[in-house]
Amino acid sequence: MDIVRFGVGHRRPEGPAGSRNVSGQVLFSDPRGVISELAFGRNGAIEPHSNPNVIWFVVIEGGGFVRVGDEHSRVAAGEAVLWPPGILHAAWTDHAHMRAIVVEFRADDPAVRSIGEGRGLAPAADPVAPADGRLAKGPDPSYNPREGEPF
Repeated sequence: MDIVRFGVGHRRPEGPAGSRNVSGQVLFSDPRGVISELAFGRNGAIEPHSNPNVIWFVVIEGGGFVRVGDEHSRVAAGEAVLWPPGILHAAWTDHAHMRAIVVEFRADDPAVRSIGEGRGLAPAADPVAPADGRLAKGPDPSYNPREGEPF
């Protein structure tokens, strides 16, 4: 069993190249891909850049903003954003903190490339039964955006 510690006290003080007020920790890395944690402080940012791989930016705490190509959107805990290969992308915060798990797959794998192109993986020989779930409640109507990002 492997246990990897991450979070406060385990992050590098500097984030990825081209970032400010972001710290991070690689949780796993091998030839197939990388999984890491990023912690954005107030006014933290990863500047716009592209990458040859397929990346999922999974927000696990706080919230901020993301860019994919020419699109911008607010994101919050419980949301994941696909950063396709070769497309300009970025993430930033303003008045709040944000933590994300970043899952990066090598795009030269044909199955992974299909995800980056907006298609799903081919169905498995033994498909997984559909989950029984429902949508979560919408945003809190008392939220005031001038008070920063929701937690």
